[in-house]
Amino acid sequence: MAHPFPPAPKAIRAVQPPDRAELLEIAAATGLFRPGEILDISAKLDTFLSSESPSDRWIIATDGDAVVGLAYCAPERMTSGTWNLYLLAIHPDYQGRGYGTRLVRYVETNLQNGGARLLLIETSGVPAFAGQRRFYANLGYHQEATIRAFYDAGDDKVVYRKALRAADSVPESGEIPVGADRPVGGSTSPEDG
Repeated sequence: MAHPFPPAPKAIRAVQPPDRAELLEIAAATGLFRPGEILDISAKLDTFLSSESPSDRWIIATDGDAVVGLAYCAPERMTSGTWNLYLLAIHPDYQGRGYGTRLVRYVETNLQNGGARLLLIETSGVPAFAGQRRFYANLGYHQEATIRAFYDAGDDKVVYRKALRAADSVPESGEIPVGADRPVGGSTSPEDG
């Protein structure tokens, strides 16, 4: 029996200046980004395209000549090897065909090969993003934190984490070893203050 979808994606590559308009159309077509967020995406993309040595990564998935999805990640400042996947968008006509999975796996491999330790993914906690949260969990990401009312009243930020090196994994239970949560030279207990 033939698979109902074409193989995903035909190519994954870095963003190039001619891709700009299609990428913004994809972000808008998902319906998940407000107009101001589309402007932010546009500004970050323009900065990337005009930089001679960008640290950010903009990756696209194509099917033939069509750009069908994009991923944007950047290193977290003041960390050693921690990256954040800030944007993953697949055109609605191509969702559910493996493009998102292939993009995330490509980003993971690319970052691992570059020495990255951790990949974080931040998403919204509203019901409209339930599918995105399931998607990340199915790819092996663990919910690490929730910041209530981060994006807006009633719109939490949900942070997912995946270790890109075995040494950076945490026990499956999610328990942190005793003392690992204490700052150097300080205390987290109000009684110790």
